[in-house]
Amino acid sequence: MSKKQQSAGSLKANRFVLINDEPCRIISVDVSKSGKHGHAKVRVVCVGLFDRNKRSLTFPSHSNVEVPLIDKSTGIITSITPDTVQLMDNSTYETFEVDMPTDEEIKSKLVEGATAEYWTILNKKKIMNVKGS
Repeated sequence: MSKKQQSAGSLKANRFVLINDEPCRIISVDVSKSGKHGHAKVRVVCVGLFDRNKRSLTFPSHSNVEVPLIDKSTGIITSITPDTVQLMDNSTYETFEVDMPTDEEIKSKLVEGATAEYWTILNKKKIMNVKGS
């Protein structure tokens, strides 16, 4: 199980939420109290982790939303191609390929033999940080 249910009223900035099966980092959360007989509404603005698209949604604060479960791991960079980076996991020794990061700061640190922190979210992998060799 790579996701769980959470109340929309408990969402906070810099956490994660699933919108249309795309994991997103929450930028801001606004809660508006409604009138005498209405329900409180939650407005969430977030950015997709993999596609970098900005999304904005509004829903009742008592409704449930899906939150991704993130598996954080480290691996050794074994090879680099123009489009992908090949990693070997430090604990399972599994070898796999990850798409080249879009962040220029991470790209500049990519060298063979360096240790990379990667996240697995909904069976997708993304390099989040690179440490020296």
